[in-house]
Amino acid sequence: MTKITLAKCKVDELVQLCERHGNQPGELINILHEAQELHGYLPREVQEIIARQLNIPVSKVYGVVTFYSFFTMTPKGEHPISVCMGTACYVRGAEKVLDEFKRILKIEVGETTPDGKFSLSSLRCVGACGLAPVVLIGEKVYGRVTPAEVEKILKEFN
Repeated sequence: MTKITLAKCKVDELVQLCERHGNQPGELINILHEAQELHGYLPREVQEIIARQLNIPVSKVYGVVTFYSFFTMTPKGEHPISVCMGTACYVRGAEKVLDEFKRILKIEVGETTPDGKFSLSSLRCVGACGLAPVVLIGEKVYGRVTPAEVEKILKEFN
């Protein structure tokens, strides 16, 4: 894992965030959500600061971060791509759509393109089964996506 050094102002923001939640360990998930909004992801250094402020082991913070799929320890791209792999999407070809994103972007699930423009993830269900297979890019939903449409969709973000 790459070591980063947080600017003092970022450390101060995290400390203040924890203090707003009373430095209470029971507020860990809320604090992690807000910290991820602030930083875009939760690197080890952010987790260490939160653990220190809440007076809990870093392993507990890490356990929560790695348990919930919403949290990420790697920076997301400017345009995060999520391909639904729920049953309806999978049956209708989501795996081939995901493979096409991987082929074109030259990254695997969980990675970000070298230019920081796109990151790729898969998720279990977005609740839009009638539009299967579904792809989310940021907040935008694409339904009934075929592998042939992937390149055209990506061009919208160039």
